[in-house]
Amino acid sequence: MTMPTPPQLDAAFAQVSAALDQLEGRKVDLLKEPWDTIEKAAIKLLGGAFNVQQPEHQVVALALATAFARRLHADHQAFWFPSREAAEGASLGFPEALIMLSPFGAVVDALSSARLARLDDVQKDIRTSLAQVKFGGGGGAPQRIGPEDYMRLFDPGFVQLVALDPVKAGQTWTTPPDRLAGEVRDAINRAQKLPPELKKQMEGQLVTALQRLEPGKPLIAQVARAPRVCEVVGLLFGTTTATGSAPEEFWTDVVMPFLFLGAPEKFPELEGQELEAAKQGIDPMLLFLDVVPYQHQSPEEEGLLNAFPGSSLGLPHEGFGAIQNLRLVKVGLDAVKEPLAKFDEQKTRASLALFAQAVKKQTGEVPLQGQEEARQMLDAAMVLLNDMKRVVESGKDVCVRRLTEAEAASDPALSLVRQALTAPRIILTS
Repeated sequence: MTMPTPPQLDAAFAQVSAALDQLEGRKVDLLKEPWDTIEKAAIKLLGGAFNVQQPEHQVVALALATAFARRLHADHQAFWFPSREAAEGASLGFPEALIMLSPFGAVVDALSSARLARLDDVQKDIRTSLAQVKFGGGGGAPQRIGPEDYMRLFDPGFVQLVALDPVKAGQTWTTPPDRLAGEVRDAINRAQKLPPELKKQMEGQLVTALQRLEPGKPLIAQVARAPRVCEVVGLLFGTTTATGSAPEEFWTDVVMPFLFLGAPEKFPELEGQELEAAKQGIDPMLLFLDVVPYQHQSPEEEGLLNAFPGSSLGLPHEGFGAIQNLRLVKVGLDAVKEPLAKFDEQKTRASLALFAQAVKKQTGEVPLQGQEEARQMLDAAMVLLNDMKRVVESGKDVCVRRLTEAEAASDPALSLVRQALTAPRIILTS
């Protein structure tokens, strides 16, 4: 089985391999030679101690990470899968056990400690973990895990907007985890619509994660140790309303363009490639998003989701400054307030219908392709924009939350726990 490598890693591997060959005056085999031998050559190329902040050193690390990944593929059938949190844009997964590895991170750690042979220790640990799964006595053939499974579990490719009460969230983050664990457990038990098996699963995940942290110490002071726990628990206590979740690309390519397009009544004539695409039967909605000028000014700098400029981004709590891969980002609303205030779903749909008529006048009767898919995209975009309007008009802090597909799927269950946290507790007395 082949393992496609991200292009930037292939390029780094080729560049560094050629440089090492020239420097050593021989072929340096990055896939077979011992790591300590490769390290001696790499040090010459680095020109001194490894510094991950130097772009040239990053290229060397990427090349060695690619070599490490190829060795793991040869020995354990490892494969790349897209991961937005990995510095190299992808991570490694293994088909026989749920093990995620950033080869770049492993190489950076090894080079920073001036001991590239530590990669052998990493591989040994992986081999041990795989053997435990294979010979663990579970019975039956182990279920193989593919790249799509890893993306669903680990790649934070979904996005939602959250209205966050800064007071409640702040109080949560400054509370010790042992106190929060009891409140979360009680809320899970009070969530009547939550199935028993799901209650048990959520208690095992959330409550156990809180109990593993240092008691008596504020949760936010332990954010570097458990960033996802801090985010989720803060959201449990502080969220007042939220949008649905959708892939990031859907927000940037469909939802936000609909927002800034507004509901125009006049449209440009189709020309060139766009006219040809219309004659081929592309759905008018896709052309609408592509060729109609925005009625509202979008941010000059693309920023987050093409709607929130980089200068408007902030931390939901100053304590989150201790972590790098922040999935919860506070955003400024100047660019979206006016478009959302004027957003009207019916007017947007009517404008799109007018555009479709204008296209038809230019092309005549053309069988359309992908009508059902376009309809579903339009309906989903309108739901998200109505949600977004509600979130922005809540008067609370607005945050963009990144989450995995698996986390997005479990969000309805978290909403039930959130409702139980905020619902009044009725005590009957006789």
